[in-house]
Amino acid sequence: MSPRHGDGPAREPDASMSLLSDVFRRPLEPGYHDAARRRAAHPDAPTTWTHRIVILVITVLLGLAVTAATVALRRPSATAVQARHLLERQIADQTTRADAAQRTITATSGELTALQEQVLAGEDPLLLARLQLDAGPSGVVAVRGPGLRVELSDAPAADGADEPDLDHRVQDIDLQVVVNGLWAAGAEAIAINGTRLTSTTAIRSAGSAVLVDLVALSSPYQVDALGDAATLQTELALGSAGQHLATLHDSYGIGVSVTARSLLELPGTGQVNLRFASTPRATATASPGPGVAGSVLPQEGSSP
Repeated sequence: MSPRHGDGPAREPDASMSLLSDVFRRPLEPGYHDAARRRAAHPDAPTTWTHRIVILVITVLLGLAVTAATVALRRPSATAVQARHLLERQIADQTTRADAAQRTITATSGELTALQEQVLAGEDPLLLARLQLDAGPSGVVAVRGPGLRVELSDAPAADGADEPDLDHRVQDIDLQVVVNGLWAAGAEAIAINGTRLTSTTAIRSAGSAVLVDLVALSSPYQVDALGDAATLQTELALGSAGQHLATLHDSYGIGVSVTARSLLELPGTGQVNLRFASTPRATATASPGPGVAGSVLPQEGSSP
């Protein structure tokens, strides 16, 4: 019959703390005590320097093995190296071919322009004069003169980051606002990083790059505008584009620089392809206003 509570032999007061008492009385494991007793019983045992040297050699060998394995894993394979060299050669070859094709296109465009002027000079001198007058505003030919340069650059990257985030980079909408503001201020011609803008130019984003007529551009972005520099700068600052530039600089840390230039050279786009034409009405005898410069259409029966 099991004893009830309070019956049976008396327990020691610290019986419930026996584990803690053992820890305090014997802080080391029994194995350590046995090793110490063996060393004390055999003081003439071989020195531990041999063991230490063996351990050192094994450690060095293991370190060399790990280093060799790491280098072997990080080193690209021979196949990858050959593929990379092949791609580099293909890129160089295609770039050379593209440059040669661009030179051919430029030369051919010049020949076409000369032939067109030669034909129109004999058949319709008035149309030739109007085409030459509109060549500059339409972006066909290169132009030069005084103007204003607006430069936008991405904000510095944060600590530990390779590049700034999207909000602190110049985006396509920023360039669109600046370009529209310059047109509204009276700019006669505009180019972004050497790419001339026309009435059909598109400014959009593709990933982290900004495309202007399918040409990928990167920071900094130089927007050159021909015209009176003082007027362009004043009208740009007073309009919505000026407020947008101030917000980019103050809120997002984007670099904004506006400087007057005594001479700017803007390239031309070359020969323009005529996709469609229409015959003007007989009653429309008035000359076109300044808002339709560059949109002159050939009359019926005239040379293209």
